[in-house]
Amino acid sequence: MTSDASQSLRLWLCRAAFALTLLLPLCFRSLHAIPPSGLQLAPRQQRFLDHFVAAAVERTHHTVRYDPAYVRIPYPGGDVPASAGVCTDEIIRAYRAVGIDLQKEVHEDMAKHLAAYPLRWSSASRAAITTTDPNIDHRRVANLMVFFSRHGQTLSVSADAQDYGPGDLVTWSLGSGITHIGIVVDQKSPQSGRYLIVHNIGQGPQMEDVLFNWKIIGHYRYLGSTR
Repeated sequence: MTSDASQSLRLWLCRAAFALTLLLPLCFRSLHAIPPSGLQLAPRQQRFLDHFVAAAVERTHHTVRYDPAYVRIPYPGGDVPASAGVCTDEIIRAYRAVGIDLQKEVHEDMAKHLAAYPLRWSSASRAAITTTDPNIDHRRVANLMVFFSRHGQTLSVSADAQDYGPGDLVTWSLGSGITHIGIVVDQKSPQSGRYLIVHNIGQGPQMEDVLFNWKIIGHYRYLGSTR
């Protein structure tokens, strides 16, 4: 081999080694919940996201009867009976497992900015509700959508599964004014390759490939004080 060829080979090897030093961190990041393309997280945010996703998956080990009944609960830190709940209660419980009390945070934001939240009506009197209610406000999908858009990140709504990453919150319209919410987790469907969703639509907390089963009306990420 000529000296010129040897020098060219050494230069190529140096460049290849440098490229590997750039790629290796990306490979190791695949061990964590990966955010959607274009969203980079600080290390503490990534740790929070990993814990939140794990908390969401853990919820699937609980038996929960679907029950939308209005229940008076303590404040803050209140919850309906552990054996009951709806879709929003799975979001609330997963966040509470990582130190975020959505009951308190939603109530405080609504108390200061009630006009930013959707108008609700009392079924008894058909009169507009003009005050907050910490027993139920955080358990309404529409209120969570406003809260996450105000204090988290509002992400794109698209038909591309790659736009949805672990830890994201997705809301759907089921028709007839009925809404639903779930958490994207870090496990994928072997059939579709899409990330699975932890949600409760009637059979308790389940982990299913339902991202595109209904019309998506919201896509958020909420990291609490780590944002």
